[in-house]
Amino acid sequence: MSVPTSTALPRSGPALNDDVAGFEGAERLLRAWGEGLRPDPDLTVSQWADRHRWLSSRASAEPGRYRTARTPYMREIMDALSPASPVQRVVFMKAAQVGATEAGSCFIGFVMHHAPGPMLAVQPTVELAKRNSRQRIDPLIEESPELRDKVKPARSRDAGNTMLSKEFAGGILILTGANSAVGLRSTPARYIFLDEVDAYPASADEEGDPVSLAEARSLTFAHRRKVFLVSTPTIRGISRIEREFEASDQRRFFVPCPQCGAMQWLKFERLRWDKGRPETASYQCENCDASIPEHHKTTMLERGAWRATAAASDPLTVGYHLSALYSPIGWLSWARIARAWEAAQGNDEAMRAFRNTILGETWFETGEAPDWQRLQGRKEDWTLGTVPAGGLFLTAGADVQKDRIEVDVWAWGRGLESWLVDHVVIEGGPADPACWLKLSDLLGRTWLHASGTAMTIARVAIDTGYETAAVYAWARQAGFAQVAPVKGLEGFNRASPVTGPTYVDATVGGKRLRRGARLWSVATSTFKAETYRFLRQDRPTPEEITTGASFLAGTVHLPTWTDSEWLKQLTAEQLVTVKTKRGFTKLEWQKLRERNEALDCRVYSSRATTASASAGCRAWKWAHLCPCS
Repeated sequence: MSVPTSTALPRSGPALNDDVAGFEGAERLLRAWGEGLRPDPDLTVSQWADRHRWLSSRASAEPGRYRTARTPYMREIMDALSPASPVQRVVFMKAAQVGATEAGSCFIGFVMHHAPGPMLAVQPTVELAKRNSRQRIDPLIEESPELRDKVKPARSRDAGNTMLSKEFAGGILILTGANSAVGLRSTPARYIFLDEVDAYPASADEEGDPVSLAEARSLTFAHRRKVFLVSTPTIRGISRIEREFEASDQRRFFVPCPQCGAMQWLKFERLRWDKGRPETASYQCENCDASIPEHHKTTMLERGAWRATAAASDPLTVGYHLSALYSPIGWLSWARIARAWEAAQGNDEAMRAFRNTILGETWFETGEAPDWQRLQGRKEDWTLGTVPAGGLFLTAGADVQKDRIEVDVWAWGRGLESWLVDHVVIEGGPADPACWLKLSDLLGRTWLHASGTAMTIARVAIDTGYETAAVYAWARQAGFAQVAPVKGLEGFNRASPVTGPTYVDATVGGKRLRRGARLWSVATSTFKAETYRFLRQDRPTPEEITTGASFLAGTVHLPTWTDSEWLKQLTAEQLVTVKTKRGFTKLEWQKLRERNEALDCRVYSSRATTASASAGCRAWKWAHLCPCS
C-alpha cells in the first residue's frame, strides 16, 4: 500500500530533526528502563568501597583507592549495614583514629549508588553537619565517578544539591544537627547515620532525646531499615554509646598471637614498656606471655575476627568496641599510646581524654566529696592574706547572697596547684550600694607574696544567678577586663567547660543597654568534679617533702585559718545518678547540706583562672611559669 504524497515524512528540515530527537529520547528511555530491570550487583558495603570508593587528599591522609584491608576490623561492621544482612541497628563504641568516619562515608556512598532510599546523617550540631558536608560528603561524591553520575552538581538554581541536602536517583541524603528538632523530624528515613552521639545535647530544642527523634524517622521502614550509631564514649552513666553497647552482644575483635596462635582481644593493661621508654612498647600475650612487637600487628589484624562476648537484648542489634591499640601501623602506634599514658599521669583531664579517645572507654566520675574532717588534718600553715611561694597569680570567685557577698581569693601555681589566700564576707547584699563599693575596693587591694611582691586579683568571676541586673551593672562599672559575670550550666556533655563571652543586655541607672554586659557560661559539674578529684589526691609526707618530693598537679592547699563551716561548705555536694522523666539516666550534683558558698566560690575562681589564661597571664612577668602553659 502506497503512502499518499501529502502524508509522506519529509526527508529533511526541522520536523525530521524533531522526530529523530524523539526517537533518540525514546531509545534512551527504553535503555534506562532496561537498566532499571537489571538487579544491582550483589555487593556488600565493604565490597562496594573497595570497588568504587576513592579517597580525596582533602579528607584523608592516605588519598587514593579505598582499601578495607587497611582496617580489616571495619569489614564486618560495614557489611552489617548491607541490605543482605538481617541486622537493623549497628552500634560502634570506638577510639579515635580507627577509621570509623571513613566507614560511615562508605555507608553513605553505598546507599547513593546501590541501595537508594531516604537517608539521614546527624552530627552533634548543624554547624558540624555543614562542615562534614564540605570536608567529607562533597569529596566523597567528587572523587568517586559513580557517585558523580548519581548526584547532581551543586548549582545556585538547583535545590537538589545543597549544603544539607543531596538528591540522587531514588533517594535523598539529609544532613542535620542533633540540636535541631526540625532537622530530625524533617523526613522519613530508611537509613540513619548517627555520628558522635555522646556529643549530642540532652534534648533537641526541648523536644526530646535526639537519638530517639532520629530513629523514629525509620520505623515506617520496618525490617528494611539500617541505623548506624557511632561515637567515642564520654562519662560512665551518661554515655549514650556505652548504654547502647552494653545492651548489645558486645563484640570484641580477637586477633591471634604470632607465637602460640591463641585468639584474644587487645587490652591496654597487657601493653608493656620500660619505664620512661615508651618506644619499647610491645604486647604481652595472655596465653603464652610472649612479647609481641608491633610489626606483627598487620598480620594479626588480617587474621582477626569479631566475637560476641554477651547476650544481646535485641537480636537485630549488634555492638562493637575497638580501642586505638588496633590502629593500623602508620596511624597511632603502641609507642605513642604508651607516651600518652605517661604524659597523662597526675592530670585528670588528660587521663579522661586518654580513656575516651585512645581506649574507647568511658571515664568514671566518682564525685565523692572528701570528708571535711580529713581535710582538717591536711591544713598547712601560712598567714591569712599572704600568698605562698608557689602562687603565680590571683583569681577570686564571688557568690551573691540576699544579705551578703562572699569572696574567696585563690593563688594559682604551675600545674593548677592552688592555695586559698583569703576569705572575705561583705555584708549588706546586692540591694546595698555600700556592698558593691566594698567589692570594688577589693579589686584594687594587694596581697603580699612570699617573695615580697605585692599582688592584685587578675580576674574575679561573679555569679549572676541572683540579682542578675545588679551584678551586670556592677561588672560594667568595674570593667570587664578584671570582672567576669558567669552563669552556671549543669551537665557534663559540654564541648568546652567555659564558653563566652556572650553579649547580653544590662540595666544601668534605670536605662536598658543593649549588649551592655559580657556573660561567660561555666560547666559547673565539670569544675566541681575536678575540685573533688584534686582534694582527694595523695600527698607526700613531711619527710618526703624534706627530701625533695613535690605535690601532684592540681593539689589544693588549705590554710590553718579555715574553720569547720568553710570546709563543710567546700564538701557540700555529692554526684549521684538519677533517672529523667523519659527513663534515661544522668549525673547530677545534689546538696548534702544547704550552704555551699565555699564550693561555688572555688568553681567561679577556677573559671576565672581559665579566663586569665589569655589575659592576666600575659601580663605576669613570669608568664613562662603560668599554670596554663
